[in-house]
Amino acid sequence: MKPLKHPLHRLYSLVPAAILFAVILLLAGCGSSHHKRIVRIGHNQSTNHPTHIALTAFKDYINEHLGDRYMVEVYPSELLGSQTDMVQLTQTGAIDYCIASNAILETFSKNYEIFNLPYLFASTRSYHHAMDDPAVTAPIFTATQKAGFTAVTWLDAGTRNFYTVNKPILSPADLKGLKIRVQQSPTNIEMMRLLGGSATPMGFGDVYTALQSNIIDGAENNEMALTDNGHGDVCKYYSYDMHQMVPDILIGNNAFIESLSEEERAVFEKGYQLVNQIQREEWVKAVSSAREKAAAQQKVEFLYPDQAPFVEACTPLHQSVLSSNPAIRPIYDAIQEYNSQYPTISE
Repeated sequence: MKPLKHPLHRLYSLVPAAILFAVILLLAGCGSSHHKRIVRIGHNQSTNHPTHIALTAFKDYINEHLGDRYMVEVYPSELLGSQTDMVQLTQTGAIDYCIASNAILETFSKNYEIFNLPYLFASTRSYHHAMDDPAVTAPIFTATQKAGFTAVTWLDAGTRNFYTVNKPILSPADLKGLKIRVQQSPTNIEMMRLLGGSATPMGFGDVYTALQSNIIDGAENNEMALTDNGHGDVCKYYSYDMHQMVPDILIGNNAFIESLSEEERAVFEKGYQLVNQIQREEWVKAVSSAREKAAAQQKVEFLYPDQAPFVEACTPLHQSVLSSNPAIRPIYDAIQEYNSQYPTISE
């Protein structure tokens, strides 16, 4: 990832995130009206990413409707620390919201591990309908309340696919012997074992250098990683095995949310819906643009392997996870109903 040229990055490299945030509070307080409550949101994407565009719309919406009481500030590109740091800061109330990966949230509640299951959703239509159903998401989104935060909406992160430096992936056999970066999740590590590759968990910000220096042979993510994060400069094969559709999650500090009046909470709830709507609209446009750029400028070759061998290899993981966590069985069954309604089609 290419970080923004911002003095906070230099500061962050020298002090822990908690100390960094104390400085942020001090600096922000100096230039803000004491009558307004500053609402801080952090994420790890660039300013042209759909996530930032959606959060900017949220900021504008809240500032327009509650600007006499609140001032929303959005911090992109890990300006408030890594995703793990930001989740901890949201948990304690040092910041109010952040975008969290499912892999991190899985460490707070095992309910989130269901989203990491490979081939959980049969199609993107099934994925979107399931994620829009509170009966599916509520038991997951509220599972972290005791930890101090709650999910307020989800963001589309597309499909996760394998991309590699030198070797095209057309079947699970092609992954044998390859070191593939995965998110730091037990489910993802086991997925790679079943597919025959060697899982290499690491932070997203370290992936570009690891690819460039041949520490890893490839990674798995959506198309945006090729262009926004430059991975397509190194990796020349992108294989649509579509092993995961994992949402990103906007989480909020419970104490802040509960401090809102009924009127204020209604405005914030509409703001959450706005984040979801705009991010999904921008995502479609961003993926199309990323594909065009990756093919034309980075010379990435897009491949479409037969999905069946990948699905078959990963099937044992479903039963393993369900056996170890029976609480998610009703959620899993509800998703399977959506899979029946919206089966696999050419995406």
